Amino acid sequence: MNEDFWLIVPVALVWAILGALYALAPWGDMIGYAWVWGFGSVLFMGLGGMLLRRRRLKPTP
Repeated sequence: MNEDFWLIVPVALVWAILGALYALAPWGDMIGYAWVWGFGSVLFMGLGGMLLRRRRLKPTP
C-alpha cells in the first residue's frame, strides 16, 4: 500500500473526531467549528481515495 495513504488516514480520522466532538459540544456557538472540522475530514478522505485510486491505476515496476 502507498505510504502517502497511510499518512493521510490518521489525519482524516483526527479531523472527523474533532468535527464530531465540536458537533456534540454543549455550547451552541461550536457548531460552526464542527462544520469546518467535518469539511476538513471529508477533504482528507477524498485525498486518501485519490491516492488509493492512483495506486491501483499505476503499474508496479
